[in-house]
Amino acid sequence: MRRFTLLVTTLIATLVALAQENEPKSISLTQEERQLVEQNNDFAFRLMREARTNDSQILSPLSITYALGMLNNGAAGKTQQEINDVLGFGEAGADAINRFCRKLLTEAPTLDQTTKVSIANTIYVNNHWNFVLQEPFVEKAQQYYDATPESRDFYDGKTMGVINQWASDHTAGLIKEVLTKDEFNEDAVSYLLNALYFNGKWASPFKKENTREESFNGGKNVPMMRKTGKYEYTANDLYQAIKLPYGNKAYQMTIFLPLQGKSVADVLSQLDGKSWQFRGSSYDVSLKLPRIETSTNVDLKPIMSALGMPTAFNSDYAEFPYFCNYSVYIEKMKQVAKIKLDEEGTEAAAVTIIGEATTGMPRTAEFHATRPFLYIISEQSTGAIFFIGQYLGDGTTSVGDSPRLMNYEGVNSEKLYDLQGRRLMQQLRKGVYIRDGRKVVVK
Repeated sequence: MRRFTLLVTTLIATLVALAQENEPKSISLTQEERQLVEQNNDFAFRLMREARTNDSQILSPLSITYALGMLNNGAAGKTQQEINDVLGFGEAGADAINRFCRKLLTEAPTLDQTTKVSIANTIYVNNHWNFVLQEPFVEKAQQYYDATPESRDFYDGKTMGVINQWASDHTAGLIKEVLTKDEFNEDAVSYLLNALYFNGKWASPFKKENTREESFNGGKNVPMMRKTGKYEYTANDLYQAIKLPYGNKAYQMTIFLPLQGKSVADVLSQLDGKSWQFRGSSYDVSLKLPRIETSTNVDLKPIMSALGMPTAFNSDYAEFPYFCNYSVYIEKMKQVAKIKLDEEGTEAAAVTIIGEATTGMPRTAEFHATRPFLYIISEQSTGAIFFIGQYLGDGTTSVGDSPRLMNYEGVNSEKLYDLQGRRLMQQLRKGVYIRDGRKVVVK
């Protein structure tokens, strides 16, 4: 059975907008479509829970949806059903994924004149071994994804450069390389790319002169942005949450800040495709938010297998009979992503590589994101999640929010002593420690 590599380039984002004002538009959804968005958002949370590491991260579930959605038109049987189920479309099937992706592709760019959003797709097919995509697959790729396949000889010494240039062109140069020489496979059947580009600015920017260095989570100092303004805000016994709109408020970042003693893992365990959306009240918020620069490189093959679609990666059982003129399977699947967040807005990019409010007295609140938090970038009218990520610190592992070591926030190992009075000089583990003369239990 031939191997193939699909390069799904989810190249998302310079969230930098122009300063003109315009009214936000909405994407009209049927009740069935709203349910599908909710279920696809549920996939976003399951993905984040499964993919979490001990470091800051940014992922694009929407990128994976586009990549697998297009590929799924070539699948059949158990392979296709697993992809449908993992993405949250279940019995609605591949056509429902196609319609969902088409609606976002055509309408998301029209919602805000000050925010540039574009979704592009393409497919490169290896003609060196006479690989040819099947016509029904090509028709759906063009109809729903605006993807027109290009036939190339992958042995020509140029194809890798062409693929990388396409990525750069569709991300304003933000992603210049999606394949290295070691990753590029001249024998691949196809490279399938999806580029999702978002360029916007905070609706209410931060002033750079107010940014000051401050310790994050009791550790390394980071540039902490500061401002006071009216925001939609809520809080419960697990977290504080706030919505930070971009541009004309068609897009927004939602931040979930776990309370002291709680963790990002605790918050993620309580959120799904429906419960993450909240209707808060308008508060005068004293806001602190670190500048963020996070890069992620994650192998999606074991993650997507664990989420419920192992068959697509199995060379003996994968079923893609409608993809091309050879039997194929997904050999490799990974995502490379990056986000930059500063006083003006947010810049983010991701590359997925597949190998095949209230009247009366004003309310006030403090939202000081000086400890690990979860964030989501979404489209407000549908709630569709474009990005989901966690910030655990600037280049350091945030002690106390490791998904595999412990579930305790706010603990700096440099300030801890063991029960024999020895200062902790190694990686923090579960146990009982002494901090400021008091016992601290790390779970």
